[in-house]
Amino acid sequence: MFAAGTAPEAAAQQKKLPEKLTRLEHNNPSAVVNLGVGLWAWPVVSDLNGDGLPDLVVVAGASPDRGTYYFENTGRKDAATGMEVFKKAVYLGPGRNDVTPSYLPDGSVRVTAANYEYPDFLKAGINTKSKARKELPFIAKEIHKTSGRIRGEQWSFVDFDGDGKLDLVLGAGDWTDYGWDNAYDANGRWTNGPLHGFVYIMKNLGTNEKPRYAEPFRLKTDGRDIDQYGMPSPVFGDFRGTGKLDLICGEFVDGLTFYENIGTREKPDYAPGRRLTFDGAPLTMPLEMIVVTAQDWNKDGRLDLIVAQEDGYVALLENTGNIIKSEQRSNPRDEPLVRNMPEFKPPRFFRQEADHVKFGVLTTPVAVDWDGDGLIDILTGNTAGEMAFIKNLGGSPARWAAPEFLEADGKRIWIQAGYNGSIQGPAEAKWGYTNIHVADWDGDGLPDIMTNSIIGKILWYKNTGTRSQPKLAAAQPVRAAWDGPVQKPAWNWWDPEGDELVLQWRCTPYMIDIDGDGVPDLVAPDHEGYLAFFKHVVRDGNHFVLPGRRIFRMQGLSEFNSSGVAKEDGESDGPLRMNYGEAGRSGRRTFEFADWDGDGKLDLLVNTVNINLYKNVSRKPGEWIFKDMGPVDGKKLAGHSTSPTTADWDGDGIKELLVGAEDGFFYLMKNPRAEK
Repeated sequence: MFAAGTAPEAAAQQKKLPEKLTRLEHNNPSAVVNLGVGLWAWPVVSDLNGDGLPDLVVVAGASPDRGTYYFENTGRKDAATGMEVFKKAVYLGPGRNDVTPSYLPDGSVRVTAANYEYPDFLKAGINTKSKARKELPFIAKEIHKTSGRIRGEQWSFVDFDGDGKLDLVLGAGDWTDYGWDNAYDANGRWTNGPLHGFVYIMKNLGTNEKPRYAEPFRLKTDGRDIDQYGMPSPVFGDFRGTGKLDLICGEFVDGLTFYENIGTREKPDYAPGRRLTFDGAPLTMPLEMIVVTAQDWNKDGRLDLIVAQEDGYVALLENTGNIIKSEQRSNPRDEPLVRNMPEFKPPRFFRQEADHVKFGVLTTPVAVDWDGDGLIDILTGNTAGEMAFIKNLGGSPARWAAPEFLEADGKRIWIQAGYNGSIQGPAEAKWGYTNIHVADWDGDGLPDIMTNSIIGKILWYKNTGTRSQPKLAAAQPVRAAWDGPVQKPAWNWWDPEGDELVLQWRCTPYMIDIDGDGVPDLVAPDHEGYLAFFKHVVRDGNHFVLPGRRIFRMQGLSEFNSSGVAKEDGESDGPLRMNYGEAGRSGRRTFEFADWDGDGKLDLLVNTVNINLYKNVSRKPGEWIFKDMGPVDGKKLAGHSTSPTTADWDGDGIKELLVGAEDGFFYLMKNPRAEK
């Protein structure tokens, strides 16, 4: 560990530390879990071992462990879901985003990303690459020039017009109009533009051996650009058995849109898009950032959809063969036009033999004996706004069960921002960022859950069960006994309801008895990002917190951003400001109180590139002064955020550190004191 300085100094020093954080393993050969890689998944289907069963190669595109993984199909079906079970992942090499397969008529697969083709992908992932074609960089540059802020380029090949030559397709996310942050008016209406996602076609004027591509044009419907919300993920295919190529697109949020080819195979013409439905209801994915590809998965002659999402899980949407017919008119006087849309079953996730413990992405673990059996379990939140119980099955090392979703009042906990619950806009509608802590808040001997989320409201889930069979009541807001105006982040377009406590979003609501009166208090970053002590009081049987007091101080620089980097021109030796950022740059701070260095004083472990130690350097009781000693490990875990918890799982009397990372996996590290 080292004294933290500027961001470059800290990064250079951190690289010198050994990497001892390792992924937590299930150690449970009988467990079956959702097949998943890290943050964001890009799937490619192929029978790699030639046994007649479709295998999966899935690329994880983002921090901390970008990688390409091979999953071999075992041929078994999961009894609970009926889905294929795959073997544990085999690492093929590094990963990246925008990896897109093209399934060609001869049965071969070509895999591309922005400007590159990976000719050896099925054997070596993206370890070997070639420029896809010399024209691609120029074409990409021209599209960027005309489209503004491009985020995501999904390149693929398809014979668009049936002439036997492979044309180029580009699905481009254009985020120029969105602006991303803090653009709601006083009524909660988004005042910036939407995310855009355009589909470009570049016709091959040459041959397949020597292609020559025409200038790109945007694919249109009814005279207007096809425009999918932020991420088109276009897939062309004969989804209805007509011999023509229809188009199905994904988007950045959760929907799938079908564009019927009402022209011919040689002269395609696309009708306005309609959302795919099943049994009359729109088909949606559970989470955002969906990636679409199409293959005849079950060999029934119909193209199915294989769809991945942000948390690295991959689902099958099976083509039922049914055609949904509907009438469409452009105005009341027109003759009705019959439109035909394929039907797909709702998504079911592929399964795998359990390997490393995972729960979505941006996991926020808390170590606690949840079911009273004497073993320390894991409770956690995630990006999707869910919560899970991961049961410790005992053993050394500990065996872990598959995550179980937590319920409150009989309903699965699933907090989502909706249209205007995220300060970063409606593109985050299906995110929740549940950041949790566990303690006995009301003194009845049962552990309760408190959570912050994407919204910033602090909620309490009271445990109404028993010590061995916990049961959560519906969420209730934590109330504050304000002695002045109700506090809230200045950028929130909405006001708290009554006396509810609203703080900076996505931060730990930590329950701990700070003043030694035997009652747990709340410690959390306040509405301005200062770590504050909210004293817990009970009045007429109701639980309240008093306004926050900024009693925690730093030795040296005391103001930090969401990544834990100190503000060099900020205040020194002042109150600990965990985040001085505003709006979308606010919040995102997680922490754990623990005597990490064994000197008898509670230190702070806080999220940074992995976890920084804020050493408690106080000299007298009741004083809380910390010094930033830098990261505890050399491994970088965070693109956005990590989350720490501690527990003595190995029984040596010294707590280990468990970190929930952006990729949804958990990383375990022994305390250096245990190794001496």
